[in-house]
Amino acid sequence: MGKNHGAKVFLGLSCSFLILLLLYAWHHCFRRRFLSRRTKEGSLEDGGGVRYAVEEELVTEELIKFAGWETLTAHDILDAPGEVVAKSSYGTLYRACIRRSKSVALLRFVRPDCIGRIEEVLPAVRMLGSVRHPNLVPTGAMYVGPRGEKLFVHPFYASGTLAQFLRAGVAEAHRWDIIYKLACGVARGLDHLHNGYEKAIIHGNLKSNNILLDADFQPRLSDFGLHIILNPAAALEMLEAPASQGYRAPELIKMKDASRETDIYGLGVVFLEMLTQKDPLTNNFLQSKDLHLPTSLRILVLEHKVSDVFSSNLLEDSINQNSTNEEGLLMLFQLAMTCCSPSPALRPDIRAVIRRLEDIGR
Repeated sequence: MGKNHGAKVFLGLSCSFLILLLLYAWHHCFRRRFLSRRTKEGSLEDGGGVRYAVEEELVTEELIKFAGWETLTAHDILDAPGEVVAKSSYGTLYRACIRRSKSVALLRFVRPDCIGRIEEVLPAVRMLGSVRHPNLVPTGAMYVGPRGEKLFVHPFYASGTLAQFLRAGVAEAHRWDIIYKLACGVARGLDHLHNGYEKAIIHGNLKSNNILLDADFQPRLSDFGLHIILNPAAALEMLEAPASQGYRAPELIKMKDASRETDIYGLGVVFLEMLTQKDPLTNNFLQSKDLHLPTSLRILVLEHKVSDVFSSNLLEDSINQNSTNEEGLLMLFQLAMTCCSPSPALRPDIRAVIRRLEDIGR
């Protein structure tokens, strides 16, 4: 009896100790998990944000802000009702209303699988966020969500894109002075990208859908340098997208990297769009539908049908104004065709393009 009683007492004490040990372990684990899920206000690289430490893995929610957008908050962005205005293989564009400031912004959501981790892309994002020029669309902020999703904030321009303007049938699209102003503005924006920084920023996706207009017909280039922050597969897909729309330079069939010369080719196609007011691929100059705009126009020149090149309304307006405008029309066409030369070495650089535009304006 004494031995059995002693064994029972020992067993009871052991069980009690084990229970206490389990309770302590559970309490410690619960406390650690609870504390790990608490939010701690912090900042990362200029932007205030929230850090979440979940089971040893640090995930950040941050808003990185650039010049002119210092008062923007993450709540402003997440609370903004929006509507889809465009989609691409790598993301979606939204027109959103910022409630607190009662302003409209353009939000670009980039799919997480198309862009690297924040520490990988932050230097390039900071570089692109510093770009400021009257003919470029600025980046106001970048929001990084807790799952790595990234959202870029830009101003919204209610006048739409250059492509919409040229195809809307409005009278201003047929005025030589407006067309010339647009050409100069687009060239100045590209010049700032190519020559305004220690290292050139290659646009990589220059087309009329990526040129936004102010209320006074001031063009602003958007989407510049996006290929720098996308992962290689998404960047390649983005660079190849202009090919299906008639903007890709011939050498990009073999070379996968965009360059100053491929940007100049895209600029030439944009100039031709403004002069002809035709889509780069769906033009009706020739019977063959396989020819894109520069090739079609080159054939018309060889057939001595230059007058068939221009938009009839634009040509009529320039003739009615004076012979100088008609001559300027022809000079801009010649410049555009030079920009679209099949050989990259024969294309002018952007500074030469601007000098030529200045000559046209005299």
